Amino acid sequence: MKKLFFTLLLSVSVLSINAQTKEELQAQKSEKQAIADAAQAEANALQAKINAIPGWRKGAFGTIGGNLSNFNNWYSQGTPNNASGNIGFTVNAFANLIEDKFFWRNSLNTNLNWIKLDNKDNGTDADDSFEPSTDVFNISSLYGRNITKTLAVSGLAEYRTTLLDNFNDPGYLDIGIGATWTPIENLIVVVHPLNYNFVFADGDSVFDSSLGAKIVADYTRQIGAINFKTNFSTFQSYKSGDLSNFTWTNSFSYTLWKMIGVGFDFGLRSNKQEALNYIQNLPIADGGNPSETFDSVDNKLQSYYTIGLSYKF
Repeated sequence: MKKLFFTLLLSVSVLSINAQTKEELQAQKSEKQAIADAAQAEANALQAKINAIPGWRKGAFGTIGGNLSNFNNWYSQGTPNNASGNIGFTVNAFANLIEDKFFWRNSLNTNLNWIKLDNKDNGTDADDSFEPSTDVFNISSLYGRNITKTLAVSGLAEYRTTLLDNFNDPGYLDIGIGATWTPIENLIVVVHPLNYNFVFADGDSVFDSSLGAKIVADYTRQIGAINFKTNFSTFQSYKSGDLSNFTWTNSFSYTLWKMIGVGFDFGLRSNKQEALNYIQNLPIADGGNPSETFDSVDNKLQSYYTIGLSYKF
């Protein structure tokens, strides 16, 4: 009986010590966390002062995604012998000169993807190479002279095309003037009511240049291990709504270890000229029709996304 009593007493004592130790550790953790939070707040305040100093701000981050597969005699699927793959990457870079009286903001966004599907049992499927799929290239330069702390007179040049296939066919160059508004840090809103949209294309095509309004909204920010960028760019033609277009791109990355992390990118675009050109150049058997007009084309929303590893430069 005494042995049982002492055993119970010892168990209660051990539990009490463990509970006390756990409470003490939690209290110590709370103290350390408070110190870390205070240090982080000081670091953020110092970074805000650094950001306010005139001069260049530069940075870049990107996402790499892909997968490769090879099947031999895998009879549970319709094509038991095949090889497939998808490889892509995204790069977002900026170089901004911020001074008291003026600014010069430059940015680059590109998203390139390749895909392949090789059916080894199909003799007519001779092409086993990677073919371009997503192909986005956009570069812009914005210069402004400050009128107030948040408003500036500005000029913008923006160029967009593809790199892997049909470079500059089409290519879009916007040049315009107007105003730039920066209501909060990291958010840039450009409104240029006087803008000319030059469209470059080879041969007899449906692409047409025109005068219109250019609106751009860009938000780029880094919060600890998170990098985020969203950019919306639209051209509204004064000549015809069929010549208007917009592109919205988004990039997100989270750093897990040193410069490496995970990233996600997606984009949306609406461009009726591109849709009409695509349909007119398709073979008749695949739905192409050279006699199609703007009125008969369904301008479907274009989209892409990439998920994979990210790297912060």
